[in-house]
Amino acid sequence: MSEISLPKASPGRGKVFSAFYPAWVITLREVRDQFRDWRIIFPVVGLTLVFPFIMNWTAQHMLSFVQRYGATLIGERLVPFLLMIVGFFPISVSLVIALESFVGEKERSSIEPLLNTPLKDWQLYLGKLMAATVPSLLSSFLGMSVYLAGLAFRDIPWPEPGMLVQIFALTAVQALMMVSGAVVVSTQATSVRAANLLASFIIIPSAFLIQWEALVMFWGNNDTLWWVVLGVLVLAILLVRIGLAQFRREELLGREIDVLRLAWSWGVFRQAFTGGARGPREWYGRAVRQTLRRLMLPALLVAGMSAAGILLGDQQVDRFPFLFDQIGLSDLSKEGMEGILEEWPLFTTQSMLLVWWQNVRVLLLALVLGIFTFGVVGVMPLILTMGITGFLLGALARAGFP
Repeated sequence: MSEISLPKASPGRGKVFSAFYPAWVITLREVRDQFRDWRIIFPVVGLTLVFPFIMNWTAQHMLSFVQRYGATLIGERLVPFLLMIVGFFPISVSLVIALESFVGEKERSSIEPLLNTPLKDWQLYLGKLMAATVPSLLSSFLGMSVYLAGLAFRDIPWPEPGMLVQIFALTAVQALMMVSGAVVVSTQATSVRAANLLASFIIIPSAFLIQWEALVMFWGNNDTLWWVVLGVLVLAILLVRIGLAQFRREELLGREIDVLRLAWSWGVFRQAFTGGARGPREWYGRAVRQTLRRLMLPALLVAGMSAAGILLGDQQVDRFPFLFDQIGLSDLSKEGMEGILEEWPLFTTQSMLLVWWQNVRVLLLALVLGIFTFGVVGVMPLILTMGITGFLLGALARAGFP
């Protein structure tokens, strides 16, 4: 990185501009240094220009294939999906720039002059973040532009203007989300090798997100994509907030290697779980009360999401009516309900254990997936379960069942 000198902001500018001006200077110098290195430019630009032509060839042959069998709708939905893939591929390639934004300079012993500049931690972090975002967005938009030009050259219709805006917005927020996560990894990793390995926790969930977005596209519910844009934007903001909260410039120089200390981890967990209590009575009197006090806000959030799930499920009854007469339940009496309970016993030991084990599996899966999605997937089982409950209750109420 070239030598850093921070020119002063022009007089008459606002306080906000003066605060962000040093971060902007860091961004400009970082981007200039990146575009000077042909080892960075050649892979990013080369792959960005080659990949859209492959997708154009794929789109042309897939359209001719599906038209042969009269499935033109699939071909029309495939074109915007390939555009989204073209935008995602350069982001994953240029993610290396973000991964080595801090730890790479540390290995090259060029981070000391940067840390000695009269910058605040958040200015330094935002400058690096914006510098890593620019190549990702430029390469992504360049690839998408080449893909659209190839479609026009091959006389393949473009997606609708609204869909184009959605795809470009999705690409922008996904680039911000992935780069923000990569910069967080770079601040916490001890080597470039470790940062590259940890990048899988960014690329793999993002690939799953792309697949889910593809399902929404092929389903044809384009309005849902705006909610996806909003959700990804929230995740990106959370990642930026986490990075700003965890970034400490003095720790970058002091951290050499992180050792997995299981005994220390167990000690921290035990202290947090017991609260320093020396017996069950003291634990119930002190730790449980403190835990319940801390869980007040999460409990209210869970109750709110449960109520929202029930209301959403009840609203779906009118859209997807549940016809009881088709399954022989239109004139179900008390004796009929007792017969169903005898056929499907709900309060036996076996059935209760089955329900308990199913709930444990769902909660464990939600816990694991929630770690990588900031709790978004972790609350989905709750909302889905309450939604099904609301749907069944609404269907029973509309059918006249007590």
